[in-house]
Amino acid sequence: MKAHPWMANSGGTAKAEMLAALGVDDIEALFAQIPEDHRMTRPLDLPPQLASEVALSRHLDDLMAKNTVFAQAACFRGAGAWPHYVPAICDEVVGRYEWQTSVFGSPTSDHGRNQAWFEFTSQIGALVEMDFVGLPVYSWGCAIGHAVRMASRMTGRRKVVVPEVMDPERRLVLETYCEPIEMARHIEIVTVSVGADGCLDREDLRAKIDGAAALYFETPGYLGVIDADPAALCAIAREAGAEAIVGVDPLSLGLLEAPGAYGATLAVGPTQPLGVHMYAGGGVGGFIASPDNERYAREYNTLNISISETREPGEYGFGLTLFHQSSYGMREEGKDWTGNSVYLWSLANAAYMAAMGPEGFAEVGRLIMARARSAAQALNALTGAQVDLSRPVFKEFVVTFDRPVAEVNAALRAQGILGGKDLTGEAGIAGNAALYCVTEVHTSDDIDRLVTAVKEALA
Repeated sequence: MKAHPWMANSGGTAKAEMLAALGVDDIEALFAQIPEDHRMTRPLDLPPQLASEVALSRHLDDLMAKNTVFAQAACFRGAGAWPHYVPAICDEVVGRYEWQTSVFGSPTSDHGRNQAWFEFTSQIGALVEMDFVGLPVYSWGCAIGHAVRMASRMTGRRKVVVPEVMDPERRLVLETYCEPIEMARHIEIVTVSVGADGCLDREDLRAKIDGAAALYFETPGYLGVIDADPAALCAIAREAGAEAIVGVDPLSLGLLEAPGAYGATLAVGPTQPLGVHMYAGGGVGGFIASPDNERYAREYNTLNISISETREPGEYGFGLTLFHQSSYGMREEGKDWTGNSVYLWSLANAAYMAAMGPEGFAEVGRLIMARARSAAQALNALTGAQVDLSRPVFKEFVVTFDRPVAEVNAALRAQGILGGKDLTGEAGIAGNAALYCVTEVHTSDDIDRLVTAVKEALA
């Protein structure tokens, strides 16, 4: 069998022909521009080459066997990827070969993809009560970063105000989007203090909002706290000429008022709770929504989908719109970087939202809130553990322990339970504290098992 002439391990004259076409005598000449002090002079210290695919498969199985995999009902950790039930229809939809082999870039590759994307954006719009939604971006943090940069371009300002207490990972992503101070498009990040009730301090916000492109806050917040009056925060931002960007957990919107209803001008949030498995943190995604106004639409970095009537009565077509403003259309001059996205997850999201419907969202929201409250009360009743029960929370809550969280989590891990995220030392946290997550997948038996294990760990 003749080897393909352009494969890396090709034999014959292929290598010599390519070097001749490039006008060089050897491969080393291609790397002459790399300074000597940047080049490795010693051999790579690599393990011995595996002899076969069988050996490679065995090696990978051995590595994977070192992972500890917790049952979903035994996972009480969220903070970015949460244990939620994924209906079978979601896995069925994303597993369809029509989607997985749909190569982006031509009308012939569509296979209903554009319509499914349109359904996703329409459903997110209905949830947050906003009429313009872009295709999803990599994560909630990325959605925040893009929304802040949208606000900066619209207002011409280079400052954003955010809560002092914020998910560290989302904060780091936002810092990346705001760029180093030496960069021409740097955006200053100013923090606002959080009161004893876990909500933004209104007076501190008023003192810092002037000249800001946007205010960003979340409800429910990073620690699960629900702000009782987010409309007041949005009003403070708008009065100062700033955009009001609100981060929301979409599953909370079956219970809580939608950001579009109380004055938010941009809404962002995660898509992983909507029918996507945790996948070791790899199932994440983020959405951006705004009013259907050209002022906002022209600043999206994402691909956007429109619907239009066709020449056939009763038939509709779906296609990309505002393509030129993206980095696909304008390259480095685009409205931020577009790049790849989590388009496949948006199909799972659409299937989930369609299956749930408004009543389903309300039901799962009530269930999550009730079970989280039940778990918080039970943990607070233990000696050596405290939970602030004075404020409403959704899905996540803080537990303070009399001993290091690492010790508590180690004891839980020995019983096959993944405890809460260690918050010790984070902004707004006093003492040994952990962020616990309870959702619809946790039954009363699961909560009882957790409480018993924590009690033993504290004994």
